[in-house]
Amino acid sequence: MGRPAAGSNTTATPERLLDAADAVFAQHGFRGARLEDIAAAAGIRRPSLLYHFPSKELLYNAVVRRTFQRLGAALTEAMLQPSSFSERFDAIIDTYTQFLEEHPELARILVWELLDGQGPGRVVLLEQVVPLLDLTERFARIEGRRYIRTDLPVRAAILQIASDLVLRTSAREFKSALWGDQVHARVLARALFFSNTSGE
Repeated sequence: MGRPAAGSNTTATPERLLDAADAVFAQHGFRGARLEDIAAAAGIRRPSLLYHFPSKELLYNAVVRRTFQRLGAALTEAMLQPSSFSERFDAIIDTYTQFLEEHPELARILVWELLDGQGPGRVVLLEQVVPLLDLTERFARIEGRRYIRTDLPVRAAILQIASDLVLRTSAREFKSALWGDQVHARVLARALFFSNTSGE
């Protein structure tokens, strides 16, 4: 594949292409998304897109990896705050909630992949989601060992909160009708994790 033709939009960086691809993949899924639409959303032509990402699958994988890397960095930062376990627990819930609100395409891509089961993002999701889940579970079990209910299936509880937020974010116009206008993730998480809802 040669370089983009002279006069093409040289400001169309891979980062801009990933931003455009986020929205298109979230709306149409991998199979329904067209490279022409992604290129148009980035303000370039298809050959210029293919110069940066030679296939739709490579572009999709890059989108999913980038988003989970950002989420992982945000969650790690919340876990490492110099504060009590209770405050860090809340920070993790709030960080995840805010991340999905700011990146609704992640929630929709997750739903697409979970429903499809055979999409190209399957391996990427396993490589990205499982380590994040492991990290969060380890934090809860080690840092929260004096506070979290001893009978709690920690991994299942984490997935309960995480999947509820993914569905809420993906619901679009149904969000308010089904969940209401308030986000209750922190209250639900505390009810699940702590026998004493103060977390102390």
